[in-house]
Amino acid sequence: MSLRLILIGPPGVGKGTQSALLESRLGVKPMSSGDIFRREIEAETDLGRLAKRYIQHGELVPNGVTIEMMAKRIRDEDTRKRGFVLDGFPRTVKQAEALDEILFEMEMGLDKAISLEVDEELVVHRLTGRMGCTKCGEIYHSRNKPPSREGLCDKCNGPLFVREDDQPETIRQRLRVFRENTAPVVDYYCSTGSLQRVDASHGPEETYNQILQPLS
Repeated sequence: MSLRLILIGPPGVGKGTQSALLESRLGVKPMSSGDIFRREIEAETDLGRLAKRYIQHGELVPNGVTIEMMAKRIRDEDTRKRGFVLDGFPRTVKQAEALDEILFEMEMGLDKAISLEVDEELVVHRLTGRMGCTKCGEIYHSRNKPPSREGLCDKCNGPLFVREDDQPETIRQRLRVFRENTAPVVDYYCSTGSLQRVDASHGPEETYNQILQPLS
């Protein structure tokens, strides 16, 4: 099944989990804007170097740079064949309009913009206690997915750390920023008839089934 989807939701809502399920079961290509930024920066492309300058100064990467980075991946032949699930893009109405133009040029349409919605305190609960491996990036959780050995990764034996972003007050601030910045994007897709609201407070399987129900 070749689908073109957008996942919209706050940190900790499960976008990465759903992207992985869509890829493993339907072959849809996951495209995280954060991952793409990192790859462009590591490869020291012109766009990567430009983005890095903004990030180093704590500034948002301009719409034009973000759009150009994502457009390059969306136009890729493999993406045409497999479809995509976007995570972290579009973040603004201007980016959403640019995505519409890109898909129009490719003679393709967007299947759904899926808003994964959950109570904010549940997000705080999910993210508090999250740990990442300093070597391989594997994610653990002190309650939901603890490592076999305290402080060490099961996969590579690397040390685990808690990101500053995963402290409760920082999480609440990130949620406020998300709500303010993303509400216009949700409204945009609601106005185009592309929006699907999904209750993401349940487990991954139930959330996945909700996503697929209107698409099947």
